[in-house]
Amino acid sequence: MKLHIYTQDQENYGTHDWDGEGEVPQYWKSKGGTDFIISVEGFCWDDVFTDKKLRMIVDSLRDKIEESNPYFRREILGYNAVEDDFLTDFEQSQLKYDGVIVYEAKRMGYDELMALEVA
Repeated sequence: MKLHIYTQDQENYGTHDWDGEGEVPQYWKSKGGTDFIISVEGFCWDDVFTDKKLRMIVDSLRDKIEESNPYFRREILGYNAVEDDFLTDFEQSQLKYDGVIVYEAKRMGYDELMALEVA
């Protein structure tokens, strides 16, 4: 089992003309999102507590995935448990139309993601 976390990324277009003085103008534009496929091997799963455990894992990763500054922000929209061979809709579309996946989801292990420095 793997954990699929999907986000909404936004760019503040107000900063393009900002001179650095005063408050940063706010004009947020959605720019798609990022898919994270996290290997959660070693976690004990059962039918009763799987949802709660997934939520706890996502919460423990939140500061590694979400980002917010005057120029860019990323927030987690949702998550779900997926099979080991899971492909995102975007990856499936690339395979269907191009025959190859050029833009992959970010795939990593839980420990690998936890070791990343917070931006």
